[in-house]
Order: sequence, then C-alpha cells, then structure tokens
Amino acid sequence: MPTPATPAGGNQTDADPPPPVPATRRRRLPGTLREQLLFLALVLPNLALLGVFVYRPLIDNIRLSFFDWNISSPTATFIGWSNYVEWWNRPDSWVVVQNTLIFTLSAVIGSMVLGLALALLLDQQLVGRGLVRSAVFAPFVIAGAAIGVAFQFIFDPRFGMISALLTMVGLPVPNFYQDPEWAMVMVTVTYIWKNLGYSFVIYLAALQAKPAELYEAAEMDGAGAWTTFRKVTLPLLRPTTFFLSITVLLNSLQVFDIIYVMTRGGPQGNGTSTMVFQVYQETFQNFRAGYGATVATIMFLVLLLVTAVQVKIMDRKVT
Repeated sequence: MPTPATPAGGNQTDADPPPPVPATRRRRLPGTLREQLLFLALVLPNLALLGVFVYRPLIDNIRLSFFDWNISSPTATFIGWSNYVEWWNRPDSWVVVQNTLIFTLSAVIGSMVLGLALALLLDQQLVGRGLVRSAVFAPFVIAGAAIGVAFQFIFDPRFGMISALLTMVGLPVPNFYQDPEWAMVMVTVTYIWKNLGYSFVIYLAALQAKPAELYEAAEMDGAGAWTTFRKVTLPLLRPTTFFLSITVLLNSLQVFDIIYVMTRGGPQGNGTSTMVFQVYQETFQNFRAGYGATVATIMFLVLLLVTAVQVKIMDRKVT
C-alpha cells in the first residue's frame, strides 16, 4: 500500500502533533525601576500619615504664631512678630526656659545613668532577675497621670513615705508643694522613676548583643572590671547611648501630665512650669492660642537645633 506523500519542507505526518508555539516573553521592568516603585508603594502611605498628622499641624502652628487669636473667637488678627517680641521681653519666659533646661538635663542624665547601672546589674546571672526586670520596666507602661497621683502621697510633707523616712533619720522634711526648688526635685524624681525602664531595656538589649570574644581578650590581657567597662563596654554602647540621648531628650521635653497632676506648674507662679506646660497654660487657660503657638514654635526650633548638634557631634564617634 503506497505511503502518503510527505508535505514539502518537512517530515511531519498528519498523526504528529503541531510544533509548539513559542511563548511571548513578558517585558519586565528594569531592576532599579521596580525597586523604586516598591519603595514608593511602601513609603507613600506613611508619608501621607506624617503629612496629615505631623507636618500640616506643624505648619499651621507656625502660621498661627503670627496671629492674635482667642480660641473662643472665630477670627484671628495678624500681628506679625509681636508674639515673638513679647516672649523675648517677658521675664517669666526665661524662668520657664530655665525650668525646662533643669528638668530635661536632670531627667536625661538620671534616667540614662540609672538605666545603664541597672542593665549592667541585671545582665548578670542573678536569682529572680526576670522578676526584677519586669518590676523595673512596669512603671514605663503606666499612665503618667496615675504615677503623679501616687507620688503625691509619697512626697506629702505630713504623712508621706519620704517625710516618714526623713523623720526617722532626724532630717528636716521639706515642703515639696510650697518650695519651688523641692517641687522641681519632686517632679524630676517622679519622671525618672516612671521612665527608667525605657533606658534600662534598651541598654540591656545592647549588652546582651555584645561580642563575648572582646571580653575574653580583655580578661586574657589582665584588664580589671573598671578598665573593661571603660575600654570595651562603653565604646560598644556608643550607638545605643546616641539613640537614647535623642529619644529621652525629646520625651522629657514633652512632659506635661506629671507636672500638671502634681504641681499645676507651681508653686509660687512658675516653679515647675516648662515650655510644654506654658503652651497649655497660654492656649487653654489664658485663651491666647497665638502666643501659645509661638512658644510651641520656639520649642520646636530649639529641639531641631539640639538634635542637629547631637547628630553632628555623635556621628564621628558612632561611626
């Protein structure tokens, strides 16, 4: 029986499957463009939130500082730099600045030094250290207003725990609610006690991540505990210290609840009033929202300057 003729140009028969059609290659974006699009997709929502809830209020606050506005009035009067000139010439402004500096420096140094000391202690193999770690960190998650109310009873000059301890050892009991200097000590100690756990946890995490071989080398070289701490531990903690110096500074400059609950910015006028408390006082008690915005703008510029100086100084040491 004759074989069917093969089509010209090939050996394919009717029973053979057709040749596969080559798939069209999908055009892919260049790697850099894909990375940029992914970056924008992840960053844009956060930038939108920052723009709505951070940068826009900041710009509105700066604009409001050039107006005289009573928050109960629907209209505001443009007065230019008058609020800034008034702030510069008012004597109580410099008292508030002094209070802010004293409170902030005491809070930053106290919380960081005590936090590092506790982290070094509780990084050792001690019995019950987990319970002690939890006890140190617990006040940080408690509301500042609740801490302030509790410490009002502790510092009460008549029946507080501090007065009882001072009486037992024969020392005079200061009136923390009438003496401006002791009132500042009271709110500073309260703030340090509440926020000590933050510095403690950050330092403890840094200590637990330290390389053990450096300490073994220091021990082989005969370095003592103090020399090892000064030559090995502190240099390793420089990035952590830099991070804490900025975050603790920013947090302490924004303290309001403890000062308001414990002293209302007093005693004797501006005994414990800081710049944040002055913003609240001028805006919601004196109904001068424009002047309050001026104080807030000045505080923002100071924070910006201090942070820039910190970054400039610490950048070389950290790197």
